Amino acid sequence: MEYLANPWRGTGLPKTDDLVAGAVADDPELVLHLLGMCPAYQPTALVKQGELADELGLAGLTIKDERQRMGLGSFKALGAAFAIAKQAHLAQGDALADPEVAKSALKGETFVTASAGNHGLSVAAGARIFGARAVIYLAQTVPVGFADRLRGIGADVVIEGADYEASMAGAAKAATDNGWTLLSDSTWAGCTTGQDVMEGYLAMASEIVEQAGNEVPTHVFLQAGVGGLAAGVTAYLRKVWGDTPQIIVVEPEAAPALYECVKAGKFVASSGPSSNMGRLDCKEASHLALKCLAEQADGFMLLSDDYVAETIARLEPLGLETSPSGGAGYAGVVAAARADSIGSSDRVLVILSEGPADE
Repeated sequence: MEYLANPWRGTGLPKTDDLVAGAVADDPELVLHLLGMCPAYQPTALVKQGELADELGLAGLTIKDERQRMGLGSFKALGAAFAIAKQAHLAQGDALADPEVAKSALKGETFVTASAGNHGLSVAAGARIFGARAVIYLAQTVPVGFADRLRGIGADVVIEGADYEASMAGAAKAATDNGWTLLSDSTWAGCTTGQDVMEGYLAMASEIVEQAGNEVPTHVFLQAGVGGLAAGVTAYLRKVWGDTPQIIVVEPEAAPALYECVKAGKFVASSGPSSNMGRLDCKEASHLALKCLAEQADGFMLLSDDYVAETIARLEPLGLETSPSGGAGYAGVVAAARADSIGSSDRVLVILSEGPADE
């Protein structure tokens, strides 16, 4: 484990001139309004895990279980689907509540993206609901079964590139060449659609606050790839809970995208081998997520692939089976407890962000 206390907490990065303008949203009102029109939307469970808390010597451990979110198997069901619904709402207003209006609200539109996993499912599902087309670019390393799942909900799939960054370059070119909308879960110069995707994650953060009630955690561990989940959740938790929780961002050692930027005090691209935390295996941080987390997160943690795989095995017999990506936040809690960074007076929150990885 490597840990970096955030030197920019409260002030943000000293150099942001090369980052896109804007900020991560912190008001879930529109998200909850649009999701309220969707019959598939239900809050996911916030589970107190006393057995694990006792094992780790904690006062409490609470798990937000996203493995069944909207039938798509991860928190990302909220992101791109909301971003597409937001466009449909701009076009049709609250007439979207009528299923006949909704199913053709974006007819003729095409959304294209690259995906290392669940973001593609959210794009495909959102496009199908509103009568649009979805084209998903996958790297050669993405399991064949995932491509089949995408095709099963109506998406066109293109296999291109050896990694996520290469497949995203292919998606961006296709968007330019064809006049399609590039709907990334990240943000960079020339692409800010990830801002709406992160806004969708506010629904999950809002649920957490409501479900937690007066039991505000002392620590929150959030896994990160480009940083969308971590930033969306952090923005809302800080708005409601202020500085009370320590917020720790957990990344793979092989993909320290946010860690390296915070360490350098500016945006830098990271590098490393492929990680078994495939959904988190992103070498460049989302610009807006980076700005948010550099100001509002308390620390950044790197974990090895082997450590995470070994640690999350403890979740399976408790009915909490997940992938290395989905359980990285929990693995961060275990690492912190073993290092005596958290203990008997601490109440910890983590997000189980997805179910077991596709084969």
